[in-house]
Amino acid sequence: MIQWWQILLLTLYSAYQICDELTIVSSAGSPVFAGFITGLVMGDLGTGLFIGASLQLTVLGVGTFGGASRIDATSGAVLATAFSVAQGIKPEIAISTIAVPVAALLTYADILGRMSTTAFAHRIDAAIERFDYKGIERNYLLGAVPWALSRALPVFLALAFGGAFVQSVVDFVAKYQWFANGLTLAGRMLPGLGFAILLHYLPVKRHLHYLALGFGLTAMLTVLYSNVQSVGAAISAMLGTDAFAKLPKEQMVAFTNNFKSVSMIGVAIIGIFLAVQHFKNSQRTVVAAPASNVESGEIEDDEF
Repeated sequence: MIQWWQILLLTLYSAYQICDELTIVSSAGSPVFAGFITGLVMGDLGTGLFIGASLQLTVLGVGTFGGASRIDATSGAVLATAFSVAQGIKPEIAISTIAVPVAALLTYADILGRMSTTAFAHRIDAAIERFDYKGIERNYLLGAVPWALSRALPVFLALAFGGAFVQSVVDFVAKYQWFANGLTLAGRMLPGLGFAILLHYLPVKRHLHYLALGFGLTAMLTVLYSNVQSVGAAISAMLGTDAFAKLPKEQMVAFTNNFKSVSMIGVAIIGIFLAVQHFKNSQRTVVAAPASNVESGEIEDDEF
């Protein structure tokens, strides 16, 4: 069961995240951050990060153009993580049965939030004509209220009163294992769908060599560091039989697992290198050619 203080914290976060996305843009409104915060509040950080990262990859290639609305994957991550932890739902099933439907339905809440802010925009226009600076500031800040309510209100209602409905869905899925397996597979396929959408919009044909380079480096580093992991595990096992025999079992496992994330460190280093190179290239200034005092049409030499 979700506690009242958890509902309060998640509601406040939902109100803040959309305002952050529209103003500060600190990534607090991203699905992976929403999964992190919700997992922290619910006491299961691993489930929160799994659901948040899966939804982040799902919307990887989805963007808004102009005033267009998109699915609210952030609120979907909040609700899916909360109910997954509270009611023991598998993360993959929570993604396909809760996160995706909620994200799609809250598109209408996003549209309502956009429409509501136009009233404050007109009031700001009127305040500008009157040179009412206090009115401009006041209505600008009040414009954040519809945006915050467009996320906070649905999340609050779902967390406070949606437990029975979610439990009925869980009971229904538990009766039909084939249906649960299908939902699990769908939840695992969604990150791949996000990559497919992204590749559809990116100029892959023009930059195919970069795509091949990234794939090749990832494959090679994975193979390389998986061998390093095996060597580290072997060394740990040998040391554990002698000098480290008196260490607790938890510490032995932690020592062995230190080698498991080295491949991602290698990929991160390459990414940092490429980012630095791009930054340096963008900082280069083009030196203008010196101005010439030669009149138009005058020949400077007679070599030809």
